Amino acid sequence: MLTLTPIAFARNGFTDKFGIPRQVREHTALRTRIVFCPPYRSDDAIRGIEEFSHLWLLWGFHEALPKSQITNDKSQITNKLTVRPPRLGGNTRVGVFATRSPYRPNPLGLTSVRLVAVEHTAEGAVLVVEGADMMDGTPIYDIKPYLGYCDSHPDARDGFVDTTPRRLLTVCWQEQLPKGLPKAELQEILEQDPRPAYHSDPDRIYGIDYAGWNLHFRVADDTLYVLTINRL
Repeated sequence: MLTLTPIAFARNGFTDKFGIPRQVREHTALRTRIVFCPPYRSDDAIRGIEEFSHLWLLWGFHEALPKSQITNDKSQITNKLTVRPPRLGGNTRVGVFATRSPYRPNPLGLTSVRLVAVEHTAEGAVLVVEGADMMDGTPIYDIKPYLGYCDSHPDARDGFVDTTPRRLLTVCWQEQLPKGLPKAELQEILEQDPRPAYHSDPDRIYGIDYAGWNLHFRVADDTLYVLTINRL
């Protein structure tokens, strides 16, 4: 039996699962800070990390734990062998191991991120990264350098993702935006359509929280209309 202990936690504006981009692209406005736990809050632990442009993060879907892993009762296992990927419209089932669904036998995530900066703070050295598709408070279990000579595969096939190109929405903002609103980050979140893949009701109102702001919106055709913007 392997016991995993977090070495760090993610800090960003995603306080809720709803709205987190399913696969964050590079050179994004969305940044995450990796704050180390005290036993690993040492410059020695990351010595030389600035020499790498990208990192691998191994982390946990702490908000998507199967009931069996919460109760430790194997008779209560709720995991299924198939899931419905949003990329396929949320109605087609494929094998869980052919997807990146958070609902897995072991709720572990693996993400490659770009290292933007190493900041020295009162909490020790903090890694600032781009491309982390996780919510605030996500436990991180390991960090490894991304090695281009062996981790990059230009001829890789992307399975069903190849046949379902990404569709970005046009975001229609209100004329007057509140001061301090992180528009660039929210623009990126909204244009990727945070709705469940099987929702298509143009009159349905959705809400999203990010970095202390709450937005309500609806989507008609390929346009997302921001209806209200409020401070939390």
